[in-house]
Amino acid sequence: MKPKKFGARSHGDKNREARENRHVKPVEESHSPSLDEHDLMKIVAETDVPFLLILDCVQDPHNLGAILRTADGAGVHAVVAPKDKAVGITETVRRVSVGAADYVPFVQVTNLARTMEQLKAAGVWFVGTSDRAQKTLYELDLRGPLALVLGAEEKGMRRLTEENCDFLAKLPMAGKVECLNVSVATGVCLFEAVRQRQI
Repeated sequence: MKPKKFGARSHGDKNREARENRHVKPVEESHSPSLDEHDLMKIVAETDVPFLLILDCVQDPHNLGAILRTADGAGVHAVVAPKDKAVGITETVRRVSVGAADYVPFVQVTNLARTMEQLKAAGVWFVGTSDRAQKTLYELDLRGPLALVLGAEEKGMRRLTEENCDFLAKLPMAGKVECLNVSVATGVCLFEAVRQRQI
């Protein structure tokens, strides 16, 4: 019996096909577009204690799909990403998110730093993840109006994004590798915030 042949997988293709997932039914091609800055501020204004997730230039659709699935489970009110240098909602993202991409508000903004300033004016506090942070995630208060900020694969947050954070936090790493995959790190951060917000 001859082994099956598989074509080379292009890691640079943002729309590369995702494997079938038994948790979700096939989705249709047409979907509503992502939200914008105005929609985001409306969500924040209508929410008593906003819980947001900022993604600074995440480019892998598999990561974004996994993040949206986790954000849905954690009760995040909106996921925010820049329009440029970041993946948007694609068929692969929808499939990996097992449907969460159609429920979690996904906001694409023109200027992330400006949007962060607007959110600060609305009372939202920003906690960014960085290897340079002095405190761990578990030492910070993640209750109240909050936006967790995670950076791109490999590079992390851009300088201006990091400067706009009120606090920086790191995840304690006990092994040899220096950091986690962004979708895994997002899950750790979101559910630590969920834990604290339920106390």
